[in-house]
Amino acid sequence: MPELRVGDRHWSVAPAANLLDALNDAGLSVPYSCRAGSCHACMVRCVSGDPLDAAPDALDTDKRAQGWRLSCQCRVTSDLTVEIFDPSRDGLPATVVGADWLSPSVLRLRLNPERPLRYRVGQHLVLWTASGVARPYSLASVPGDDPFLELHIDCQRPGAFADVARTLQPGDPIRLGELQGGALRYDPDWQDRPLLLLAAGTGLAPLWGVLREALRQGHQGQIRLIHLAREPQEHYLSHALSELANQHSNLHMELIEQENFTAELSALRVTSRQTVALVCGSPASVEAFSKRLFIAGLPRSQLLADVFVEKG
Repeated sequence: MPELRVGDRHWSVAPAANLLDALNDAGLSVPYSCRAGSCHACMVRCVSGDPLDAAPDALDTDKRAQGWRLSCQCRVTSDLTVEIFDPSRDGLPATVVGADWLSPSVLRLRLNPERPLRYRVGQHLVLWTASGVARPYSLASVPGDDPFLELHIDCQRPGAFADVARTLQPGDPIRLGELQGGALRYDPDWQDRPLLLLAAGTGLAPLWGVLREALRQGHQGQIRLIHLAREPQEHYLSHALSELANQHSNLHMELIEQENFTAELSALRVTSRQTVALVCGSPASVEAFSKRLFIAGLPRSQLLADVFVEKG
């Protein structure tokens, strides 16, 4: 049986045991959110040995060369020594510079990292609380325009990270973990093409960044943004979107609620075969939007989708 070692501890595990489960079963409390290789909260560094990795492309080449692996995607097939991600050692220190409520359930968190963070719109960032809770969130800020990192936290339901986020105040410290690529982005080659931005809940966060990046680059095509919310008061960026629409004649926005979603969805049309659609939200909303767009004739290669995993 292969032996797993962490610091001074070592124990035998079943052959091909899942690395994340083996660590947590031993009481080492490695955080995770999705178990699908998307959230990157469960990173560990292999010091000696190498596990069987089902998602070798999930981390960039530099991270892999340093020994980092996503433990949820790895199986222990031989003796292995690992270091668990320690936010106090491996994370980037940051300070909360803003924590305000955009709606009864959406908290806008603005952070100032200790050193500049190079990122692009649409990427995800893992946040670590002082108590060791890690969760990934999409960046809503635009590099070069915003002097802070902005994230929108859905605090409607109790959750390990949301419960801490509700208490954050300007000046509080927080640690930043892995920055990872998301499916959403803005391509300058789309300048003259229609853009369809479809968001549910805080799936609006990365699309808020994509929209502002498109406008900053002088997008000429029509931009249609649709935001699905549970109820009217949860259209948390409605005023900011209205201001942008007043400034840009090619931007049109629609706000819909869950109770009208089916009817609004059936009326959704693709007016041009050149349309590029970006979709973000819960698995159910992304699936519903995507299915409707395909039925309406949008080529699959012209749809970019980012699914938010449930965060506990």
